[in-house]
This record gives sequence, C-alpha cells and structure tokens, in this order.
Amino acid sequence: MNFHIEYEQEMDGRWLAEVSEIPGVLAYGITANQAMAKAEVLALRVLAERIEAEEIQPIPINIKLVAA
Repeated sequence: MNFHIEYEQEMDGRWLAEVSEIPGVLAYGITANQAMAKAEVLALRVLAERIEAEEIQPIPINIKLVAA
C-alpha cells in the first residue's frame, strides 16, 4: 500500500499536510517540511497502533510527498 502526503499553505501562512489514505492524519507546521514531517510521524504512529491492536496486518510502506 502506498501513502501520499499532500500539503498546502493556508491563508494564515501555516502549512497543512495530510495523508488522505488514513482518515484523521493531518498536521500543521510553520514550514511545509515541518508539516509533512509531523504528518508522516502521525501516520506511522496510527499504523503502529493498529498493528499492535491487531486491527491490521503489517504491510510494506512507501511514502511519497505530493504538492497540492
């Protein structure tokens, strides 16, 4: 399964990054890189928790960065 981080700058100057394949995984940052890093960390945490809880099986992960 492939996950994509989509990011865009908000009107107030903050950056928003989201992994649309995992509901609820979005993060803000002062820079695009910071927002993407936070979203990637959150996505990995969510997947790890789901694997630990045996909600999903371990899967190969490939993360791509995509500009909005």
